[in-house]
Amino acid sequence: MSVKSHCIEICKFEGKTGFCVACLRTREECRDWKKMKDNRRHQILNDRPRRESKLSD
Repeated sequence: MSVKSHCIEICKFEGKTGFCVACLRTREECRDWKKMKDNRRHQILNDRPRRESKLSD
């Protein structure tokens, strides 16, 4: 089974990090999600805690 997008359709990108404030992906990751292999999708999902900490810095 492929990894589903965790998008909640807010799509507001923070200027300093470039991460979406809702799903914590970059614009490029959002755009390319459907073309990505599952291992790359898992890497992005596993990186959420680090990305979230960057938003609060």
